[in-house]
Amino acid sequence: MDNTSDIARNSSNSPQLSPEETDRLLVKVKQQLAEDTFDTSDRALITQMVESMGDKRGLVRLNFAESLGKVGKPAVPSLLDALANHQNVVVRRAAAKTLTLISDPTAVPHLVRALLTDEDPVVKGSTVGALAQTGEVSATPLLKVLSSPDSPESTKGLAAWGLAFIGSKAKDKLYEAYNSDSPEVRAAVVGAIAKVAEENREPHALELLVNSLDDSAANVRSEAAAALGNLAYPPAVPHLIELLNYPDGETRKSAALSLMKLKNLDALEPLKNARERETEDGVKRAISLAITQLERATENDWE
Repeated sequence: MDNTSDIARNSSNSPQLSPEETDRLLVKVKQQLAEDTFDTSDRALITQMVESMGDKRGLVRLNFAESLGKVGKPAVPSLLDALANHQNVVVRRAAAKTLTLISDPTAVPHLVRALLTDEDPVVKGSTVGALAQTGEVSATPLLKVLSSPDSPESTKGLAAWGLAFIGSKAKDKLYEAYNSDSPEVRAAVVGAIAKVAEENREPHALELLVNSLDDSAANVRSEAAAALGNLAYPPAVPHLIELLNYPDGETRKSAALSLMKLKNLDALEPLKNARERETEDGVKRAISLAITQLERATENDWE
């Protein structure tokens, strides 16, 4: 069910209560929720609770957010109204965070709109948190954000984080997007597939990560290399050694750091050779660090 019509009917903010009135409202609401007598059809009450998340006291805001989370889906229209229209950024932030507690799929398009249009970075981050918590249904909209040339880099970064959080819940959609024409999408998908591999060591996920070491985009190669290092996946070692010869410096750097994390001594000699021919200072430092760490690992083996 789409909540758009409800949002349109409830776009005006309720009056701000005094601190004393707010406290009395909170006591009333918590008592009703505890006694299971809360009237979820009382839109005016729910809207006043949302308005009270603009209170200057952080603990009061938290208590109202938790109470609205217990109200659940009946609170979603008022929360979405506040997210889209409220002038007080504190209320918009709280509304987005509270929607994370409810995880209602009908909120997804409204959350995406807030991600793309709200100017406050905390609101943006919280909307992505709510999208991520909603799960698989949010994967396709987040992929669209990543592929859009109109999306700012900061927004794409948030969308990539959201996809990684969703992880295996949307693995089929991730596998479908693996061959996207967009490097931003492929890099984000690699990061999310790494989460799938981390959660259950799925062979197909690990295979795709290794294949991504040959991607045409440097950011995708670097993302894959970092992921394989974090996963400590030994079959990636020969592929990473090959990347030490890659023309792109960032790729060579990522490969060296990944080999360092893998702690495979077969990489020691290739790393030393790579350091001898390296011309970029930043890359050479990364290679030297990898060599140092691997040599220490060798010494520890003899202690």
